[in-house]
Amino acid sequence: MTIPAAEVHIDGDLVHRLVRAQHPDLLGPVTPIAGGWDNVVYRLGDDLCVRLPRRRSAVDLLVNEQRWLPVLAEHVEVAMPVPVRVGEPGEGYPWPWTIAPWYEGRPAHHVPPAERAGLAAALADFMTGLHRPAPPDAPHNPYRGVPLTVRDDLVRQHLRAVPRGDELLALWEELVGLPPWQGPALWLHGDPHPGNLLMRGGGLAAVLDFGDLTSGDPATDLAAAWLVFDRHGREVFRSRVDADEATWGRARGWALAVGATLAVNSPDGSGLAAVGWHALDEVLK
Repeated sequence: MTIPAAEVHIDGDLVHRLVRAQHPDLLGPVTPIAGGWDNVVYRLGDDLCVRLPRRRSAVDLLVNEQRWLPVLAEHVEVAMPVPVRVGEPGEGYPWPWTIAPWYEGRPAHHVPPAERAGLAAALADFMTGLHRPAPPDAPHNPYRGVPLTVRDDLVRQHLRAVPRGDELLALWEELVGLPPWQGPALWLHGDPHPGNLLMRGGGLAAVLDFGDLTSGDPATDLAAAWLVFDRHGREVFRSRVDADEATWGRARGWALAVGATLAVNSPDGSGLAAVGWHALDEVLK
């Protein structure tokens, strides 16, 4: 599967012109870094990066980050891409954009799962700090933080296309029947797979990409226990998070749901399909 086509042309010259026109004091060499489903990222000088939506549907997600990351950063100790400056439409580019810090490191999905255990304590502490009651105007995401039953039809569809689908379906039917979250809607990262975790020196350097930022059931984020880690890392992670048995079970269900989605739908060569297959293997252990 390939990523959706960009709806606007973005290149280094455009990024240079936008920064020069709106934030000339930050102007520096512009280098392309990454392009995903929603955004493209350019490095700006040594210490900054520029993130620009490539599709209209991503604009509101970026605006949510601009609005809420400065607030949430006060409650966590891990680095996150809090905007340094906010850009406006201009130079033929139609949408807002962000200048954020540049963090050195290696995306965790480029590191073998057995070598990720050094992330476990810091990631658990990050989630403990983040998972606090969210205000009524927190971003709404219909696919994250919701009851597992919302994902039921899609999960069943995906499991028809994966090996060991019958085993996974039996597990899913057990987990989707667990009691739903009864507490307040908590702040959630929404997409804590290893591609959104930056490692340096074996530890957690930063948590990236808050485009799925929302509120709801913390089990959505705790799915990282299976998406990111092997059994050892998962044990360390669980020892540092406050999750009852039902919440931990729903987290396993979320890992199954997200893993199946990544395994079946990830763009070719993105590395995220491997994340999905890893999660599906881990939830059966």
